[in-house]
Amino acid sequence: MIDSASLLAVMPELVLSAGALILLLVAAYGGDATARIINWLSVLTLLVAGLTLSVSVANGPVAFDGLVQADSFSAFAKALIYAAAAAAILLAPRYFLTDGVLRPEYPILILFSSIGMGMMVSAGDLLTLYVGLEMQSLAAYVLASFMRQDERSSEAGLKYFVLGSLASGILLYGTSLLYGFTGSTAFEGIAIALGDGVSKGELFGMVFLLAGLAFKMSAVPFHMWTPDVYEGAPTPVTTFFGSAPKVAAMALTIRVAIEALGPAGLDWQQIVIFVALASIIFGAVAAIGQTNIKRLMAYSSINNVGFALIGLAAATPAGVAATMSYMAIYVVMTIGAFACILQMRDADGRPIESIASLAGLSHSRKGLAAALAIFMFSMAGIPPLFGFWAKFLVFDAAVASGLTALAAVGIAASVIGAYYYLKIIKTMYFDEPAAAYEARGGMVENIILTACAVVMLVGYLLNPALDQASAAAAASLF
Repeated sequence: MIDSASLLAVMPELVLSAGALILLLVAAYGGDATARIINWLSVLTLLVAGLTLSVSVANGPVAFDGLVQADSFSAFAKALIYAAAAAAILLAPRYFLTDGVLRPEYPILILFSSIGMGMMVSAGDLLTLYVGLEMQSLAAYVLASFMRQDERSSEAGLKYFVLGSLASGILLYGTSLLYGFTGSTAFEGIAIALGDGVSKGELFGMVFLLAGLAFKMSAVPFHMWTPDVYEGAPTPVTTFFGSAPKVAAMALTIRVAIEALGPAGLDWQQIVIFVALASIIFGAVAAIGQTNIKRLMAYSSINNVGFALIGLAAATPAGVAATMSYMAIYVVMTIGAFACILQMRDADGRPIESIASLAGLSHSRKGLAAALAIFMFSMAGIPPLFGFWAKFLVFDAAVASGLTALAAVGIAASVIGAYYYLKIIKTMYFDEPAAAYEARGGMVENIILTACAVVMLVGYLLNPALDQASAAAAASLF
């Protein structure tokens, strides 16, 4: 049933849909000349959508007869998604102007992807889940291959599409099994059916569903697309892939696990623990030999997804709150790191992606080297930077729920992962200088980079607000 309360509950999606369609018409009639104004109007659209989140929550939590959940959890996730999407739009113009033409379709595709991600984190039914996930994915496939004249970008888009289609098939098979054995596509109905005991058919459906979601998070063993897509896609697109869709996939997985599969906690908890450990260990070990910084960031994202899943494995409100806090800090670290990578350009302004080219950066670009060092130390979880707090929260939640062994393995693996982060810092500060980068950075890049670095340094001042928001988000699921 469609009523005014339901429409208000999806107000952010309505704002994004209207904005994206209007901007699409402007781009169609105005051509590439409208690219810059569309860039800024897209950011404004995301800002307006973010401001309507309070209206959405006030008229929730259930809309469209349970298809949509407009609660504090979805609002928290959407705020992160919109912020990351806006950053990916703002970081793009200088990159595309150097490598070709700035096209207006880029921010519009991000808006459409954001609509899908909003549907994902608000899903209260398997049907909403699938529609939102596919809407996000279809825009992402085009974004990955956005540089049509670049073979690497075309290859990245094709690989992402083929493997993404396979994952969608796996997820769809899982949803059909769950519907067949529980008799419902609503999360509430599935939870009621699983409360009577988990049959083999329901267990298989659960495994396939979680496997499809693991692909979207790029968690092991469904990570195979990540390094190639991160390397081949344009760097602003990689920035987007490494932030907003990660939050959406993680939030969706949490909602499915807690709301739909909650009574089968002992079953899915084992799956999540395995995926978390495999992602942490593989992401740490596989990154050691990388020479391309975007591929290294891909393995870093796999590693970080594993750490975030430790909080979900605890299956408690504290664990879910820890995971959402982790994702908030991870988004800031990732955007900051990619803002640094976007400034890796030779004297002619062409992008450079090799880690070896960072040698001597501390002499030629002291500020850039310091910022990148802050993000690397933070990702390694070294105190007093904010990244340490993210890992502490998930480990603390795991220990509190009796998963001490999981926390211990995670701590040990984080030491392995620290090696390749510290290798970048060693290259910048101690290796023989390589050719100097382009002397200037874009103003927007510098502002975003500086803001993210400051958050990593003084982020503990934000702890009261972050803890309160993540706790409220987690509480709305239980």
